[in-house]
Amino acid sequence: MTDNLWRGAIIATVLALWQLAVNIGWVNPFLMGSPEGIAKEALRLIESGQLLDDTLTTVYATVVGFLLGSVLGSISGLALWYSSKVARVIDPFMVALNGLPKIALAPMIIIWFGSGMLSKVALAFVATFVVALLSAYQGTHQIDDNLVNLMRSLKATRRQIFAKLVIPATLPWIISALRLNIGFALIAEIGGEFIASDKGLGRMIFVAGNLFNLNAVWVGVIVLMLVATTLYVIVSRIEKNILSWSGK
Repeated sequence: MTDNLWRGAIIATVLALWQLAVNIGWVNPFLMGSPEGIAKEALRLIESGQLLDDTLTTVYATVVGFLLGSVLGSISGLALWYSSKVARVIDPFMVALNGLPKIALAPMIIIWFGSGMLSKVALAFVATFVVALLSAYQGTHQIDDNLVNLMRSLKATRRQIFAKLVIPATLPWIISALRLNIGFALIAEIGGEFIASDKGLGRMIFVAGNLFNLNAVWVGVIVLMLVATTLYVIVSRIEKNILSWSGK
């Protein structure tokens, strides 16, 4: 039996036992929901179009914020290679911002950008920018000084060293940050939807929880897990292709 069959069997067994426990009265469906109730709620949300709309809203804000934060953060981290003095000056600020739970910034960001899409993109951006910056910056410090000196002895300019040595050598660090950042972006985006939003999976879960609709909460959680897994797989495949192309 393949791994996927084992996984499917485990899920089917858990759902069957869960539904059985509900049917015989061992589990209160009001407090835990039920597989049957979750399926009915999912069908209702699909037919109304709400589930698709909320899912697309969450995915869009997450992906846009992730791309902006990762790209601009990586570029900024690489740019610090040009000036070690600037890097030393701003290093404490980068470390402090990286250690700050980004959700703490959500109230301010929502006040500045409103409760719509822009604030969720901004939250995902903030959550990913510093991680990408620090990862790229750290990668530039792992370059062998002998290689840099060799290129200088061959009369290579700083721009040539940067393009031919620094960027390729730092690429694995930049790519490794992407897998972390996709999770950070989704967490920040959902946190923003919990605080203030007119649509999205986070808002759907929050509203359903306030109404004690556990079946709808489970639908939102399951879809979020599927979204997170899909995004992670996509980023992992991109990472594999880029590293294979670069020969790392």
